[in-house]
Amino acid sequence: MELSATEARVLACLVEKEATVPDSYPLTLNALRLACNQSTNRDPIVAYDDRIMETALVSLKSMGLVRFMHPAHGGRTIRYRHVADERWRLSPAELGVLAVLILRGPQTVNEIRTRAERHLGGDDAATVEEVLDTLAARSPDPFVVRVGRRPGEREPRWAQIISGEVPEAMAEPEPEPEPVQSRLAPTSPSAPSYVDLARDVAELWARVERLERRLGLSEDVS
Repeated sequence: MELSATEARVLACLVEKEATVPDSYPLTLNALRLACNQSTNRDPIVAYDDRIMETALVSLKSMGLVRFMHPAHGGRTIRYRHVADERWRLSPAELGVLAVLILRGPQTVNEIRTRAERHLGGDDAATVEEVLDTLAARSPDPFVVRVGRRPGEREPRWAQIISGEVPEAMAEPEPEPEPVQSRLAPTSPSAPSYVDLARDVAELWARVERLERRLGLSEDVS
């Protein structure tokens, strides 16, 4: 399924706050709105109001990704929790990595490892790469994709694609195999072909043999 940017942001905030503030989880509408509208650790920064939040929550509930926790007797506030791990059958590490990519945009493996530390339980970079590979291999639709490097960076970045496709310009192209013809023959029209080279070599050897006979250096092999 494909989520809107708002739905993805709301879902990712629920995942994040479950790991970072478990005592306050599930979240009230107000707390969830504040989490979505944070000015730190968010890319892009948004300013959702309650109506936007409620619309996104209803939509997520219809997809089976969010549950409404109605107040107990005497209570007045509905709280919200995600069930994306059940709906998508994701491990805590996979869900945490996906949430970090939703909330902070494309990132390198090292950036993801640092920011998803609470979800990963201290796993190292190799494990983060395994998580990313698993999310990228999801069938029929992947959750993440590797994208191009930033100028001056050596590491590729990864981006989530559950809330829309990554622009084609961002996608990191797979290296294409070198054409067989380019490996076997020169591509320049002015470069000599192998036939020409063979002829030149034969002529060169003929000249060497004639020179050796004149100088008396040739061996009689008859």
